[in-house]
Amino acid sequence: MTKDQLYLELNYVNHSREKRLQYANLVIDNPELITPLLEILFEVDDKISCRAAWVFEFMCGEKLETIIPHLDVFTQNVSKVHLDPGVRPVAKVCEYLIKANYSKENNAIKSHLSEIHKEKIIEVCFDWMINDEKIAPKAYSMNSLYLLGTEYDWIHPELAIILERDFQMQSSGFKARARHILKKIRQ
Repeated sequence: MTKDQLYLELNYVNHSREKRLQYANLVIDNPELITPLLEILFEVDDKISCRAAWVFEFMCGEKLETIIPHLDVFTQNVSKVHLDPGVRPVAKVCEYLIKANYSKENNAIKSHLSEIHKEKIIEVCFDWMINDEKIAPKAYSMNSLYLLGTEYDWIHPELAIILERDFQMQSSGFKARARHILKKIRQ
């Protein structure tokens, strides 16, 4: 399948789990499609890029190791994603990567996620926290930054400042997650 064919196929992806999973499995079964999928995902002004992000998120949710050869491309470009339906799934992929990196279980992500990858994720997560994003990317970012803060000691104080500053202006979902993260930071 060419990039153009994949682009056309992405028109059939919708919000349903079954469609996202169907196309995620197609990409898992055909790893040569990951590069064109990422190329489409990072054509950030095209609404189809959001559908590519949905498929990419489900692919990573099913088989996270498939991202390993593409970590450089993903982390270098993730901050370019700006359409709301695309930001949520890439924020979720960042959380998947960070959770895997700090997991007690051994996994391939731990040996492939470099300092540079982590720095790019830290940067984009803080951007999502301070910008006018929906609750989901902020929640995924809070979790990612909390875990990263166990390695980088400057993150927890910065994260706490943002959470406390924004607490009153945010939704009840944000407040619940922020309370949980702040409690963990203060322990």
